[in-house]
Amino acid sequence: MRAVRYHEYGGSDVLQTEEVMRPEPDKGELLVAVHAAGINPVDTYFREGAYKPASLPWIPGSDVAGVVTAVGDGVTEFKAGDEIYATALGNWLQGTCAEYVVVPTEMAAPLPESVSFAEAAGAALVGVTAWQSLIATANLEPAETVLIHGGSGGVGHMAVQIASATGARVVTTASPKYHDTLEELGADVVLNYARDDLQEAIEDAGKPDVILDHRLDEYLPLDCEVAAKGARIVAIGNEEAQATFPSVPAARAKALSVHHVSMFNTPDVGTVLKRLGTLMDSGKLTPLVYDTYPLDEIAAAHDAVLDESFLGKLVVTP
Repeated sequence: MRAVRYHEYGGSDVLQTEEVMRPEPDKGELLVAVHAAGINPVDTYFREGAYKPASLPWIPGSDVAGVVTAVGDGVTEFKAGDEIYATALGNWLQGTCAEYVVVPTEMAAPLPESVSFAEAAGAALVGVTAWQSLIATANLEPAETVLIHGGSGGVGHMAVQIASATGARVVTTASPKYHDTLEELGADVVLNYARDDLQEAIEDAGKPDVILDHRLDEYLPLDCEVAAKGARIVAIGNEEAQATFPSVPAARAKALSVHHVSMFNTPDVGTVLKRLGTLMDSGKLTPLVYDTYPLDEIAAAHDAVLDESFLGKLVVTP
């Protein structure tokens, strides 16, 4: 089969499309013909060596949507021909940027009929991250106010919709050109992240009970100023998060807490994917695919995923 691999850590130029042996499913695993694979910033962190995969050479990619072609021993919940989507690969298991990938059943869920392969692959990692952050970790409740930094990002645009579905008041930041779309996705207030009076604007929108922060090292002082008493700050996506409370007494007075979340630590990925699937099938959650790339152009996708000038997700279609 054709697969993208890197044999050493480095820039996007280390990615090579090669012919490799097709894997076979072991006990409790599925062999999936890949129809779409999501591209995420974390893929570049593995490729650069900031995070270490299990071994080299390595196939990148955490998300997949495709068709089951074979199942391993003991598999009863899936069969050949089933359409599924999955995530949490590309870490200790070879990734998804290939024509076939092996997927443990606990990381997979049925593909909703109304959702395309590209949409599902784009939704998986970012959807689980948003769910794990807002629902499982922060315990976001109806009528609470949530601040989502970077609402136009992969996680951000999913988090806006998940938070809206809970009945929370959703405040987010983004470039002005994305404000209308984010309001359509469920944001109650969308603010230009570059405005000089951002702190005052957030406070006017309502002191947040939950804050989803993808740049804790940059935004933690702001988070502490605008947060409601007892607020839960959830940090994601920081390759190097060295942030500390700017004022420990002030943080203590508000009883603030900071939680660092990694999608790869989610204990029930398949269950979360099923819940996301229900939301997508009902129309309450719409993953936006900004662009797709063929397998041979994955280097361009890795470069583009770090660019903040788009709304939604990038997807590779082998």
